[in-house]
Amino acid sequence: MANHIVQLDHLRHFKPQALSNTVWAYATAGVNHPQLFEKVAKHIVRLDHLREFNAQDLSNIVWAYATAQVSHLKMFQQVAKATIQRKEDFISSQAVANLLWSYATMGIVDKQLFSSVEPIAAKLIDNYNNQELANVAWAYAVADVDVPTLFSDRFINECLEKKDGFSIENLCQLHQWHLWQTKERSRTGLPEALQDRCYKAFISRAPTPSNFQDDVVSQLSSLGLDPKEEALLDSGYRINAVVGVSGKTIGVEVDGPSHFIGRSKAPLARTILKRRQVPSIDGLELVSVPYWVWNQLGKDQAKKQEYLRKLLNFL
Repeated sequence: MANHIVQLDHLRHFKPQALSNTVWAYATAGVNHPQLFEKVAKHIVRLDHLREFNAQDLSNIVWAYATAQVSHLKMFQQVAKATIQRKEDFISSQAVANLLWSYATMGIVDKQLFSSVEPIAAKLIDNYNNQELANVAWAYAVADVDVPTLFSDRFINECLEKKDGFSIENLCQLHQWHLWQTKERSRTGLPEALQDRCYKAFISRAPTPSNFQDDVVSQLSSLGLDPKEEALLDSGYRINAVVGVSGKTIGVEVDGPSHFIGRSKAPLARTILKRRQVPSIDGLELVSVPYWVWNQLGKDQAKKQEYLRKLLNFL
């Protein structure tokens, strides 16, 4: 089916729901077909308006692209514009939560979108299930858009009422939201008992160093820097390697392909959030070793060490 759609001259005969359902189905099934997603995105961008797309169509489309890790900034901008214009149409908690999660996941921080949707998101607090509550909280933490009306006592009480239904992933999202609220925004966060559960969930994920990380750590050791691997910080974040350089402590993040959108150089939301929260909360300077730069150095250890020296200003 996807190959047939890609070969068509245009998609004018496809109704919005058909387009939405198609990309949603491929994303849900985990079927990788970048040509299909590119074809649909270009069609949407070329449209004069998106008035025929209902709220669920818009939400499903961006959710599909975020889930499939297919980036198309112009399409996301088009959907954001339509959402802002017709935000009152978003009456489904799932549509709102999925929309916000999608923009955050792709690292597309449209502050006007997040601010515009906030009153709608606040009205729906009683309707969110556990995953939707966590997704909304996490999305705003990534976007760093201050919305005290949304994250009021009512939101926290809803989290408490649903506390037994949160998955490990949900608890990790809420931990990052709590850090944002309390450490970055100086606002009220989660009650202590739930906060503790979230923290324990966040640090429970066992680190799995890659060959790439092992190589970077080995080169740091060769420079005599005595790196501390998978260092656990007060915030709960783990840093791939921490070194001391000229009296200063620096965190080295080994950023492999899983830290970026698809195979692009655009960081995923979790990468963006970590890069912002660790310096802000833990006071630790971070530097990144991206996989494409490291790959270009090949097997030349001298070049790798020289690269790290310059990165760390260890000359």
